[in-house]
Amino acid sequence: MNDSFAEAPTRILVIDDDRKLCGLVRDYLTPLGYHVEMIHSGPEGADLATSGPWHAVILDLMLPGCDGFEVLKRIRAKSDVPVLMLTARGDEADRIVGLEIGADDYLPKTFSTRELLARLRAVTRRAGLVKVVKNEAAIQELVAGNLRINLDARAVVQDGKPLVLTPVEFDLLAALVKAKGRVKTREQLLDSLRDREWEVFDRSIDVHVAALRRKLGDDAHSPRFIRTVRAAGYMFIPEEPVS
Repeated sequence: MNDSFAEAPTRILVIDDDRKLCGLVRDYLTPLGYHVEMIHSGPEGADLATSGPWHAVILDLMLPGCDGFEVLKRIRAKSDVPVLMLTARGDEADRIVGLEIGADDYLPKTFSTRELLARLRAVTRRAGLVKVVKNEAAIQELVAGNLRINLDARAVVQDGKPLVLTPVEFDLLAALVKAKGRVKTREQLLDSLRDREWEVFDRSIDVHVAALRRKLGDDAHSPRFIRTVRAAGYMFIPEEPVS
């Protein structure tokens, strides 16, 4: 996965012949920073899932043309994209078969939107962790202006002095610096906080960013480090090193 894809909106493909449900999923996820596309038949879904870059696929079991199991087999023959399977049937055997074929998680069609989001975050996070390990294995330190961020030691030094941050503040700073010059949505920042559980509409991300700014000596009205991008999220502005 290249850097531009990593920083793009999270792309979700929904393969389901229930058009109303597809619309509900799209309308729920889109304001949260997801880009959702829909396809309504098995063969076309398999082709689309393997022909473009997706962060995750939501796949129904019962589909016209071929069922979800066959679609999953075709996807797994070409792609390791995370797949969250949906089914109106609650048969344990179906769930086991799907997981054995290569589904990452299973969700009955009676799901709540909050459960869908939680499971979607979980499967994309697990996939993302693998890519992070591969892509960042050689990166031990980030440097931005007068900041030095040691990823292995989880330590930050500003102007040669240690900066004491909470685990959440460190993760936020690292995520923003890695994307310096590009906007990170609140949804993307929440996803970067690994192994932490959040309410779906939790605005505490703003509180943590405010605390991080205070420790950096930053001013939200005239920022040197973290700029608020209205209706979008936050962006890190590296400070020019002192000559």
